[in-house]
Amino acid sequence: MSASGYLGRVRLARLNPFRGLDDPVRVWAWGMFDLANQSFTLLINTLLFAIFFKEIVVNNEQTDDFLWSLMVAISLFAVVLLGPVLGVLADYKAWKKEFLVWFGIACVALTCGLALVPSGASTGWALAIAMLIYIPANIAYNVGENFLASFLPEVAKRSNMGRVSATGWTMGYVGALLLLILTALLMKFVIPAGPENWRPLFVFAGLWFLVMALPTVLLLKEKAKARPLPEDRSVLSLTFAQLKTTVTHALAFRDLTAFLSAFFIYGFGVQAIIFFAGVIAKDDFGFDDTKLVIFMLVSTLCAGGGAISTACFQDRVGHRRTVWFWLGMWTAVALSLAALAWARANNPDFPVWPLWIVTGMIGASLGGIGASTRATVGFFTPAHRTGEFFNLWGLTYKLAGAIGVLIFGAVRSTLGSVPSLLALAVFFIVGAVILIFVNEKRGSETADRAEREFDPGEDDAVLAGPGFSVSEPDLPAG
Repeated sequence: MSASGYLGRVRLARLNPFRGLDDPVRVWAWGMFDLANQSFTLLINTLLFAIFFKEIVVNNEQTDDFLWSLMVAISLFAVVLLGPVLGVLADYKAWKKEFLVWFGIACVALTCGLALVPSGASTGWALAIAMLIYIPANIAYNVGENFLASFLPEVAKRSNMGRVSATGWTMGYVGALLLLILTALLMKFVIPAGPENWRPLFVFAGLWFLVMALPTVLLLKEKAKARPLPEDRSVLSLTFAQLKTTVTHALAFRDLTAFLSAFFIYGFGVQAIIFFAGVIAKDDFGFDDTKLVIFMLVSTLCAGGGAISTACFQDRVGHRRTVWFWLGMWTAVALSLAALAWARANNPDFPVWPLWIVTGMIGASLGGIGASTRATVGFFTPAHRTGEFFNLWGLTYKLAGAIGVLIFGAVRSTLGSVPSLLALAVFFIVGAVILIFVNEKRGSETADRAEREFDPGEDDAVLAGPGFSVSEPDLPAG
């Protein structure tokens, strides 16, 4: 082989995101679920169904924003209630994989079912049918997302948690990019313009999820082993015991607790953007079908860049600094959107091109904050409680979403777009301030010490009393 050919192969090898991992096939299978479920979070939550719901199901400018936010909030509150119970059950029974698969199947079926939602003009049942299908679909998606994240400490080790997390996030954005290209082609050549014609795209979203999740179903194995439930305890009582003990002994996890507190506040803003991005682009800036897809395409490309860049520097510069950087970017996004919305409201001829710059910032911030947050939670998480703690992470995010989306929808419906966007900036700034109380080194040392102290035989007794352990079994070697 020539020297140039050898150097070419070396360069290609360096571009392989799975290079040097202990079990690259398992990481790939794990990341494929991120790629698969993009069809729901992108096409349903962010781009298509929010607009379809507002214009076709409700079609009432005074209530449509609030009704959309209310429907989202109901589904996320339900996840908050289900998450801790399912997390305990998954930890004891080693059912993370089973829950991931079955909630994924439920989401696939319900996503396809959204095509059955009628228009509000044709029947008074349109709103009820939309809620009966969308709410459980969003519950299934979000519960599955919790269990997908709970696999992170199993497929990564603490030294490459940021890299593996960002790799999965990047795979998700690759899926989003492919979805947007296919959606654009369908809108261009197959589906007539207008939200009333989008129902076939809901079926397409469900089928994409089903096909792309097959590698996860076939190749992702759970390493955790089942533990017997105490004979005198039910899953519900164990759930309350764990929640009570976790709160009572929060100082043992004080850096994780401080981080989740910050995450809870800045999650208000992130979730509001996710569920209202398409609505903002269409209502505030007049984007049609084509521009909406381009809007999401640009943000998705930049989101992949945000996730990739996070993978390159998070483990080196630190988790807290990385999150701070992205919160600064988010604050700039919220203030820029508010300024542009105000300018457009006062001058309809104000140019739209500055929005495309902000669109890139939105995408990069989504990819960056998502990858860095998940890695930071994994960095502080005891692995034998991955189901519990990542469901706590999911619970925090979903509760933030329920509250944040509801606040944003209410403010937008009553006060208008600009005040609601300024509220987002406040969420990001307050979250950044709370991060001051996170000590990264101390949190890592707590997790390391807990690993050495963990005794599975004592775990059930720990749940009932003050000896709560914050430890974990060995992470993958290497």
